Order: sequence, then C-alpha cells, then structure tokens
Amino acid sequence: MIKANETFDGTWPHEPHFCSAAGFKQHYVDEGQGEPVILLHGQPTWGYIYRNFIEPLAQTNRVIVPDHMGFGKSETPQDRIYTLRTHVENMAALIEDLNLNDITLVMQDWGGPIGYGYAVRNPDRIKRMVVMNTYAGYGAAGQEGLPDPNKTQWFSWINKSMSTGQYEEVLRNLDVNILSVLHLIGLDNFSGVNDTFIKAYAAPFATPSECKGAIEFPLDVHLHRIRDYVKQGFEGIPAIAEKQAVMIEGMKDRAIPAELAIADFKGIWPDAPVHKLPHAGHYCQEDATDEIVELIKEFLQTNG
Repeated sequence: MIKANETFDGTWPHEPHFCSAAGFKQHYVDEGQGEPVILLHGQPTWGYIYRNFIEPLAQTNRVIVPDHMGFGKSETPQDRIYTLRTHVENMAALIEDLNLNDITLVMQDWGGPIGYGYAVRNPDRIKRMVVMNTYAGYGAAGQEGLPDPNKTQWFSWINKSMSTGQYEEVLRNLDVNILSVLHLIGLDNFSGVNDTFIKAYAAPFATPSECKGAIEFPLDVHLHRIRDYVKQGFEGIPAIAEKQAVMIEGMKDRAIPAELAIADFKGIWPDAPVHKLPHAGHYCQEDATDEIVELIKEFLQTNG
C-alpha cells in the first residue's frame, strides 16, 4: 500500500481520505463542491490515472476518486475475496458512508462493470453516466457479460499465459512489469511516461501479495465468475437507461474491441452520443487527457 501522503513528485497533491465502511481501509480523493462526480479506475491502475481530471472538474463539482480494494493507497487484505461483486459492494459502502446522491459516474476498464453493477442496483442515486473504454455486457446481445477472449491481444495473452504459468509470474511482479502490462492492454501515448509515471503506477504492487487485486480482476472473466452477477443486474437496466449518458472511446483499444464496447453502450442508450478518439487506446485518460476533460465538462454543463 502506498504511503498516505505520497505525492509522486507533486503529481498527486491531493489530501488522502480513508473509509472503513467496507471492512478495509479504502482510500479516496474528495475535492470540490457540488454534485458528486465519481471517477472509477480499472486494471492495473489506480486513482492516479485521473490526476489531470480532478482539478478542472472540481471547479464545478465534488470530485471523488476511490482506489479499489488492492489498488493505489487502499489496503490489499489477503483474507478477502476479489470479485466484481465484492468491488461493487465496497463501492456501495463508500457511497452510503459519504451519503452521495445525484452521482455522475465516470467509468473506464473495470470501473465500468463496477459502476454499472452499482448503478443497476441503486439507480435512484445515479444522475449521469460517462462510459470510457469498458464493457459490462448489459447492452450487447448474446455476449452474456463476457468479451470474446480470442479477439483481443490482452485476453489472448491471458488465455495463453494461464496455460503456461506465465500469467501469475507476470502479475505477481507488477513492480517491475507494470509498463509492459499497461502497453499490452493498450497504453499508446508514451509522451508522458517518465520515472515518476512508472514509479506511481508500480507503487501499489511492491510485493507479490500486494498484487492480489490485479491478479484476480482478469480471472473474473477468464473463470466466468462475472457472468451470474452481471445477469442478476439486468432487471435494473430500464432504470439506468433513463439516465443521461455519453461514451468516450479510444479506438485503439487492445483489451476490449471498440465495436463491442460501442455496441454494449448503444444497446442501453441508442440515441446517446459516442465520441470516438482515433488516436487513443484503452487508457484513454492518458492518451487524450485534455480532450476527455473538455468532453466531460461539456456533458455536465449540458445535462444539468
């Protein structure tokens, strides 16, 4: 776990906050005032991926950036089960503890299934949804919550490496493998990669035991653990389909095919806008920071 006051050379200057409502020490950033905007990260990142989003969005909104269990400055309890259900329940505990309503969810990668999983079960707390390079299985007919593992570089690698034993060897050593894994999944813009960048993304994974969350996320898909929980959420789709939504998609995604992600989104919000970013990959927050921030600000202003 990263030290609470670590700023990574001033690139992460935010006051740390911690919540124990879910039974572990969960870190989150809480900046600004107004309607809450929750920024949800994915795999194997943490709230740091939104470091350039917080200040501009906090000018008009209360911006909350949680680190999922096992990531960032949150604890990595070894006696907990790391599944989509658990992460959604952790998020629900945090939102309840902070008593948040009229929430705008900004979701990327596993932040999508977590955000969707919460929203379909708690639609009354949600006002808007911003979907970025993610897939939840609610809108793409016939997918049953699972992307085809043979159609992307990332899931193809998972399949192959699971059979050879390489999977756990790589993900248990993210302190040295973080940049290669980010690139494999879809980091395309290396202009901002420097020693501080690598240090910040590697920091949560200093020991093999601290890599538990990153190891377990892909297994939710590979072992089909996600399927039943996703299916249970279908009854909540009509309620979230009434929310304002926008999609921002990095089209060079190597983890989730862009056409599948867009179909999933359009299956729920057929008339909602989709902003395609041809120069951005899976980690669109890193590849197209300024463009995405402006799109989110515009979305918040026009859907007040």
